[in-house]
Amino acid sequence: MTDLADIADVGRDARRGGYSRHGFDRVELELRSWFTQEARRRGLDVRPDRNGNIWAWWGAPGPDAVITGSHLDSVPGGGAFDGPLGVVSALQAFDLLRSRGFTPGKPLAIVVFVEEEGGRFGVACLGSRLMTGAITAEAACKLTDADGVTFGEAAHAAGFDPLRMGRDDRALASVGAFVELHVEQGRGLEVPVGLASSILAHGRWRYTFTGEGNHAGATLIEDRRDPMLPAAALVLAARREATSGARATVGRIVPNPGGTNVIASSVDVWLDARADDEPRTREVVSRITAAAREAAVAEGCEVRVTEESWGGTVRFDPDLMARVRDALGADTPALPTGAGHDAGILAAHVPTAMLFVRNPTGISHAPEEFAEADDCAAGVVALATTLEHLAR
Repeated sequence: MTDLADIADVGRDARRGGYSRHGFDRVELELRSWFTQEARRRGLDVRPDRNGNIWAWWGAPGPDAVITGSHLDSVPGGGAFDGPLGVVSALQAFDLLRSRGFTPGKPLAIVVFVEEEGGRFGVACLGSRLMTGAITAEAACKLTDADGVTFGEAAHAAGFDPLRMGRDDRALASVGAFVELHVEQGRGLEVPVGLASSILAHGRWRYTFTGEGNHAGATLIEDRRDPMLPAAALVLAARREATSGARATVGRIVPNPGGTNVIASSVDVWLDARADDEPRTREVVSRITAAAREAAVAEGCEVRVTEESWGGTVRFDPDLMARVRDALGADTPALPTGAGHDAGILAAHVPTAMLFVRNPTGISHAPEEFAEADDCAAGVVALATTLEHLAR
């Protein structure tokens, strides 16, 4: 039986720990090949779409299909479960359904979305955003990685035509329901399996502070225009302004030129901010931005702010959630999540729900991310039962 152990050695990050698997890089392409082989071994019809997502169909594609799946990429140095658990569980759920002798009354499929984490090109959920039109192909294909490779170039090298990318109404019209299984990314679940009720509003902003590069030893403090100071002020403002359940995080800072004995000429800082709704999230970002601008002026620097991605509050389809509860039991708990998912992007277009598998550590996006084997098995049973209920 397919298991996470089958891919445990793919994409290990010796420097960061955990895994680094990014959209269309060598590691993710290896995982895509692994999934394709596993799906075909089960007799599934594998069809990549024009945006780089992979679909594996049980039966002929058609309308009112029941879809499950997740992603195979990770954040830099991420855990083993975020994404791959949903893909492996989907394959195992199909195995379980077949062992039960189940014959779908509706088309069933597993989908693997490309670049969900945004770890390479900076924008999360690129595959689902492209499919739904939440980002244009032109904008997506211009995104660059740390080496200056564009998403369009990487997609072309992987065998996809950037000129054909974009909103896929045919794929959207085929989806009757989408159910994504995912490891829970906090410590909010006290039983093996639960439901997601909503996703916090969230976005990513890039702050580019520009000052004057100079010599670290020869330049007096009073003569400096050091962009690292307002960058540091932004980090502190993010912690200070994230109150009452809001989250604000700086996880990436890139100084230019980046020498130890050099005053940077510019510093790029990425802010991730999340809260219950759009007004609250944007209020937090506005206060952080005001503090960053004030600190930049005080240091004689300039700052440019770019919104790189945005997702409003997602509330999963209540009718679909009720049908899932019919399958799993009325006492199945539901909880909100601060993490973004492809399911959240699809929710504006098709009925969508999520299953969570308990995470006893509460840690995610880090090597310590974990789920017990028994809980993962319970997740497979819950997913299979849900698919059977929806596709009969």
